[in-house]
Amino acid sequence: QVQLMESGGGLVQPGGSLRLSCAASGFIVSLYAMGWYRQAPGKQRELVASISSSGSANYADSVKGRFTISRDDAKNTVYLQMNSLKPEDTAVYYCNAYYRIAGLVYDYWGQGTVVTVSS
Repeated sequence: QVQLMESGGGLVQPGGSLRLSCAASGFIVSLYAMGWYRQAPGKQRELVASISSSGSANYADSVKGRFTISRDDAKNTVYLQMNSLKPEDTAVYYCNAYYRIAGLVYDYWGQGTVVTVSS
């Protein structure tokens, strides 16, 4: 059974840090493109960071230099280290796994973890 389980969200003051974890089961994360998305109240879901199967990372302009995505293949887990957090980073953060081959698409989502940046 495929499952993505996010953890690590919470309340943090501006300028603080959090590390989100996405533990996967039922598939191998190193074979997938893994991404972190977020959705703030009243806004569309947006891609924050992604890491390809080869390990190449990409970031939204709004988080470049502050967020780092990484992958631990031994633990089958993806992380999002978030530093210098701002109130505008407040959102529900979702983990996504995406794989496409021979016309078949595998697209999995976690349940989300809430990040609140506030003083």
